[in-house]
Amino acid sequence: MSAANNSRLPHVGLGSILSLLWLLPIAGLGYLLYYLMLPTLAFGFSGAYFILLLCGVLTALISAKMHRVMLGVFGGIFMVVGIFGTVIMPIPTTWAIFHADEYHQLLGEFEPSTFSEDISPVDPSQIRIVDEEVAKRVGDKLLGSDPALGSRARIGEFRIQQVRGELFWVAPIEHDGFGKWWNHDSTPGYVMVSATNDRDVEYITQVDGQAINIRYQPSAYFGDNLKRHLRFNGYASTGITDFTFEIDDEGNPFWVVTVYEKTVGYSGGEATGVLVVNPETGEFLEYEIDQAPAWIDRIQPENIVRDQINDWGSYGKGWLNSWWGKTGVLKATKGTSLVYGDDGNSYWYTGISSSGSDDSTVGFMLVNTRTKEVHWYQQTGATETAAQGSAEGEVQEKGYDASFPVLYNVVGIPTYVMALKDDAGLIKSIAMVSVEDFSVVGVGTTLQDALRAYRSRLASRGNALSPDSVVEGFTITDTVARFASDVTGGQTYYYITLESVSDKMFITSSTVSPEVPITQVGDTVLISFSDGGSGVIDLDSFDNVGVQLTVTDDQLAVEARFDRAVQSQETARDLQSAEQKFEELSEEDRLRVLELLETERE
Repeated sequence: MSAANNSRLPHVGLGSILSLLWLLPIAGLGYLLYYLMLPTLAFGFSGAYFILLLCGVLTALISAKMHRVMLGVFGGIFMVVGIFGTVIMPIPTTWAIFHADEYHQLLGEFEPSTFSEDISPVDPSQIRIVDEEVAKRVGDKLLGSDPALGSRARIGEFRIQQVRGELFWVAPIEHDGFGKWWNHDSTPGYVMVSATNDRDVEYITQVDGQAINIRYQPSAYFGDNLKRHLRFNGYASTGITDFTFEIDDEGNPFWVVTVYEKTVGYSGGEATGVLVVNPETGEFLEYEIDQAPAWIDRIQPENIVRDQINDWGSYGKGWLNSWWGKTGVLKATKGTSLVYGDDGNSYWYTGISSSGSDDSTVGFMLVNTRTKEVHWYQQTGATETAAQGSAEGEVQEKGYDASFPVLYNVVGIPTYVMALKDDAGLIKSIAMVSVEDFSVVGVGTTLQDALRAYRSRLASRGNALSPDSVVEGFTITDTVARFASDVTGGQTYYYITLESVSDKMFITSSTVSPEVPITQVGDTVLISFSDGGSGVIDLDSFDNVGVQLTVTDDQLAVEARFDRAVQSQETARDLQSAEQKFEELSEEDRLRVLELLETERE
């Protein structure tokens, strides 16, 4: 080989070898990035590849500046591996064009369900009206009442959960910034706000005489950061997500963390287990899903469930159809909420709409937050956003804002229940809106009033809204066996049992009848109600047979005019709803309806 050719070869000398010492600070930078970002070190997770790519770019830049070949080789290797892991590998392993069927099947196999058979009618006393926003406002007010605590701590994220059969919003007390964390090794206790009564709020600082100290938190720093604590204690290569603060039935606090894996390349998250972490000591145990403690409400993360629902709806007829044609393509509506069944299980709820539809749904889904069991209800209706607008329209002169709706079975009808709040965030009214027809709305200052108004609107429609409803109407005369009252949220409710209906408890208020408060055990009463299988039933009407109240003819005339005005208003609303639904029909369906009407006239 000639000297000329030798001069073209890259020179590798002592300087090039010494330049490799630059790899030490670059490795230090990589470790710092890992310490801060805490990515999962496993195939299917791109965070580590991204760090490697950044280190490769930096190494290449230093190599070019110093003209050191060997350093450049390492930089090139880092960049190739980083690009391979973040850009190239996801294409064949993850893109839906190659894996549409796998994405479609992530949600599992399930059949359409019947709502009235799966979900029993709700107990009115357990309807959730306090949303996260109200719970946070109440919690912040409580925290502010203690200046010493309020100056160094804040309330963490509220999560809804069931504790001893009742629903509560629960949130930990967390450090309010780095300086507060530096000066205090832990925070004291947590806050509980009833989901049915915003006046029922507690600050819990000890359980069974033992002080509650929360050291490990998602918002803490260095080794006290919950995710970092788990990463450096055996979970560096395992997917962990959804850091939820939950308490057991005795009030002991824990962090519940979902363990998951990627099943379709870099996507297709699937929960495989759960970690239960002691927030004071950092000790933790991992459970498989079917072995998790019964008090844990959520194992399936909301984002994973929503992704799987959307994949199921998008790729049923292949990838191409999801982009072109979109025949039968379905999607989850914008909102998701956590609801509870009468079986004590919690479910992720979301409406399901067709592609391009924003105000109507073709059904809705309930997905068990522990097992991921799916209940799919093919029932057309309104989206949560449309229901909110309908509820706000009922009180538009007051300018109230509706909270995000929660789904319930009210007298056998799928029903959105939401709070109506003023500008200050205070709950002023309760609204119930039919999922099937959002023009059917009941609004009241209390749950009982809203339920009564809602049932009145339903009664005006007959049983047209829910032909599968298992709710039956009854009118009976019986003797009062037990009678008691209770004040909830400033409203007095009366609880009644009858001698011949010993397995039911009836609930009512003085707004139903002024005779209710003066009723006693042994009185004969005439009541009417709708029974869908619930043990606690709200009364439609109440008459104490032994109390005779005189009503003047003038009062009867006023009541008759009022009833006619109400009926006229409801008829106008029904007509507006019918016109709106007619406009939504296709041209072919409109012609069919007109032909049917013409036939009936003949």
